[in-house]
Amino acid sequence: MSRAPRVVIADEQPTMRAGVGRLLARDGFEVCGEAADAEAAVEAALRERPDICLIGVPAPRSGRRATKQIATALPETAIVILTASESRDDLVGAIKAGAVGYLLKSEKQEELPSILRGVLAGEAAIPRKLVAPLVRELQTHGRRRAIAGERGSAELTTREWEVMELMCEGLDTAEIAERLIVSPVTVRRHISGIFRKLGVKDRDAAVALVREKV
Repeated sequence: MSRAPRVVIADEQPTMRAGVGRLLARDGFEVCGEAADAEAAVEAALRERPDICLIGVPAPRSGRRATKQIATALPETAIVILTASESRDDLVGAIKAGAVGYLLKSEKQEELPSILRGVLAGEAAIPRKLVAPLVRELQTHGRRRAIAGERGSAELTTREWEVMELMCEGLDTAEIAERLIVSPVTVRRHISGIFRKLGVKDRDAAVALVREKV
């Protein structure tokens, strides 16, 4: 790219926007727009049509909504989330909405310009510590599709899949309850639902069915 990469920065904190803007400007980026919230981020992106939209909106749902709107309207714009959240759900939600990067505010911001240049070159940007949760989500999704395809209506809920994954790790009912911060009664109810939907009679059969789809 011969011209300066154009970036829109969205963050509720003016000091954050200013700091990131100065950092990028020193490295040859052009900050063509700023926004303080999700709605303004979409407006700025549609107006400026930047190469990169850096979204630091703290509310996950608002950020995902803005990401989806921008990704749909501007497929050539790379969307990178800048966040404090290390939640797997937030990461997966952002990627599904159309983001190609998910960066943590706690990481060294000095590396941001080189990371964004990598994004422009077609690379994804995800911290190493968050890669494993993303891989587990993709594996689980593959299992869901395979089992649902074989068994028609065998669609487990998100919570049932969480219980199923922990069963595959060898945890008993009490351990699963502690991990998920729910009661053992609730876990047993989910396990019964899993058995019914998968058409199996016990844990060993359920675990074997899921593992053979890995």
